[in-house]
Amino acid sequence: METHQKEVKCVVWDLDNTLWNGTLLESDMVTLKPEIPEILMQLDSRGILHSISSKNHHADAMAKLREFRLDQCFLYPEIHWNAKSTSIANIQKNLNIGMDSLLFIDDDRFEREEVQSVHQHIHCMDAVEYTSLPAHPRLNPRFVTEDSKKRRMMYLQDLQRQHEEDDFTGPAEHFLASLNMTFMISEATESDLQRVEELTARTNQLNSTGYTYSYQELDAFRTSEHHKLYVCELIDKFGTYGKIGVAVVETSAQFWHLKLLLMSCRVMSRGVGTILLSFIMQQARAQGKELLADFARTDRNKMMYVTYKFANFKEFSSNGGGVTILKNDVSRIQPFPQYIHVTTPDGDGYEAA
Repeated sequence: METHQKEVKCVVWDLDNTLWNGTLLESDMVTLKPEIPEILMQLDSRGILHSISSKNHHADAMAKLREFRLDQCFLYPEIHWNAKSTSIANIQKNLNIGMDSLLFIDDDRFEREEVQSVHQHIHCMDAVEYTSLPAHPRLNPRFVTEDSKKRRMMYLQDLQRQHEEDDFTGPAEHFLASLNMTFMISEATESDLQRVEELTARTNQLNSTGYTYSYQELDAFRTSEHHKLYVCELIDKFGTYGKIGVAVVETSAQFWHLKLLLMSCRVMSRGVGTILLSFIMQQARAQGKELLADFARTDRNKMMYVTYKFANFKEFSSNGGGVTILKNDVSRIQPFPQYIHVTTPDGDGYEAA
């Protein structure tokens, strides 16, 4: 297992004298700073998102960004006259990522200090340093996967889903059914490993242990006779969410042992958080085995513990290293939701009894 400095998932930009030279309120003749489009696109190609926190008139600022053909680069822009710490909190909530994975860039020292005073874990940067971004170690992920290249587009699809949900009248399950979702579970191939490693590094809330596994460790699980490495992908009528879940299972004569279970927070609102767990419980029962699961409490993964408890896991033992081992006799398994089609290595639509 590896530990490393937290990767930046989103860069939040000020506009006046940061993204462009000049103050828009004083003159419409602002000019982009050198290399800005190239830097935005370079980071975007690595799967790093961009947003805006600016004190400006929203309509004027967005019109200027459209003029520069940069308006689609920024997710959930916060352009108004409220405190920038409030803007940052809104962006963090909308993206559903940790505050320590945001980087805020502003030319104004007061604004940086105001944000830092409220959000102690955010990294703030003076705008004079913006050209250093492509070389910044926290902005250089070890792997750039196909999913990471499409990350901004997948968030834009999420916005389409949100708009449709906001306009939908009727029960939540009817809306979920209207998405025509397919949840695909498969055993990982070598081509999946970079994305799986990325998921172990980026996923915190629905993560049973918080462990980060290296490519080599994951490949050893994939090729081991005594392990199962599962990945899952979610697709709906708007497109793919990408690979959004991982499970590592150790098999033995008596137990299946779930060493890692994680699910991307991006799909939490889609009611799919228990599908991979139910599938693994089904597989353990089919093999006549009880299921053990490791759980290491972190400051963010309380929801995963609740997921295990609702699935009837009970505390069994401890390994003495901060890991609680949970146990399930797999006598009761939550069925897959009716509003989603599930495909598995054994065939389509496998259902829990």
